[in-house]
Amino acid sequence: MKVIDAHIHPFLDAENNIAAYGAPNTLEEFISELKRAGVTKACGSVIAKTEAATFEAIEKLNDDALKIRDRYPDFYIPGVHVHGRFPTESCRELERLHARGVRWIGELVPYMMKTGPYDAPGMMEIYALAQDLGMPVNLHLWPSPLGELETAARNFPNLKLVIAHPGDFGEAPERFRFVAEHDNVFLDLSGTGLFRWNMLRYAIGVCGSEKLLFGSDFPICSVGMNLHGVLSETLSEEESANVFYRNFERITRIN
Repeated sequence: MKVIDAHIHPFLDAENNIAAYGAPNTLEEFISELKRAGVTKACGSVIAKTEAATFEAIEKLNDDALKIRDRYPDFYIPGVHVHGRFPTESCRELERLHARGVRWIGELVPYMMKTGPYDAPGMMEIYALAQDLGMPVNLHLWPSPLGELETAARNFPNLKLVIAHPGDFGEAPERFRFVAEHDNVFLDLSGTGLFRWNMLRYAIGVCGSEKLLFGSDFPICSVGMNLHGVLSETLSEEESANVFYRNFERITRIN
């Protein structure tokens, strides 16, 4: 079955390699491991380990993503950054990147990139344009509460918002309910969660398989473990297809 990983963090420079244990060491090793695990295509942003204090730093990360796409055009789908403290520059950047075929924003990571609250006025400007351009936004919530996302979900009903990571125990059921309550909110399965038996089956029962996207958070987390976490649950063929690729293709309109 086709597998689209909606949550990865590739890198060109060693300084942006966020692998926890030192490997993969090169972009070639990074892509090779994803393919070895069974991933057909993968999407995500280049993350800076240190704060992106200027918008030029944000632009460089986005340009790195485009360079990676140029090297792996049939495999890598670029995710790009915006910054709530630079709304004018972010909107100009989205226009530029959309014209170059980019269709995914994020993962945004406020605690690393210091982008500010998700419900800040600057982010509202960015969401409005993202909605007009039809670009889903993938957001890391911790330490941002769900309440920050509520404003965007209600004010921009046609904007696809994708929560990154189910979380664990107390967090996960709350996030599943939030996804179920908002037609325009989805969740990617990367990071914490899938190693808890029956979590995915439980999530589908709450919000439906059409609201969940496969993700690994590679190279921080294991691609194979997350993939087999989905395969080992009691999913129908249709549910598996929704999670592994249909939902991503539907909300991005990328085939």
